[in-house]
Amino acid sequence: MLAQLSLCKWVPVAINVLIDGPTGIGKSFLACALAQKACRSGFSSSYFRAPRFFQELTVSRLTNKYARLLRKLAKIDVLVLDDFGLAPLTDDQSRDLLEVVDDRCGKRPIIIASQLPPENWYSTITSATIAEAILDRIVHSSYRLHMTGKSCRRGEFKQHEGDPIADSPIDTDPKA
Repeated sequence: MLAQLSLCKWVPVAINVLIDGPTGIGKSFLACALAQKACRSGFSSSYFRAPRFFQELTVSRLTNKYARLLRKLAKIDVLVLDDFGLAPLTDDQSRDLLEVVDDRCGKRPIIIASQLPPENWYSTITSATIAEAILDRIVHSSYRLHMTGKSCRRGEFKQHEGDPIADSPIDTDPKA
């Protein structure tokens, strides 16, 4: 699946990428690698950690720049939302996410990296109705990657000549 995703054919047809798994496994690394590959293929991308993403949306609403930010987010070819679901969303954040997802649905993909699999997002999104609307727009047109293994941050992988990811669960062979 990674070989297929690296071709970036998912970008122009707006197929989302959902990455879940335990902390430290490489979800953020993979999400950024896919976004970088999309950039190298001529697409634009933007990366946000979820807490800062929602903070920007809140500030934009308070400064009367909300509509402008939504238009800007809708134009980005690949939007990366990392660390989604670490804390429950507020009502405003849930509605904001629905707006962003709805603007992108069928037009541009989103990559979401989370410790929670999508079926557990209902506990993060305040309203069951909004959660259903968000999931309906994201999950049915997405590739799902479930990552397993040990954290790369805990020193459980041996370092080889200063390479901290040499034995990571992601194939780093330059010949691949």
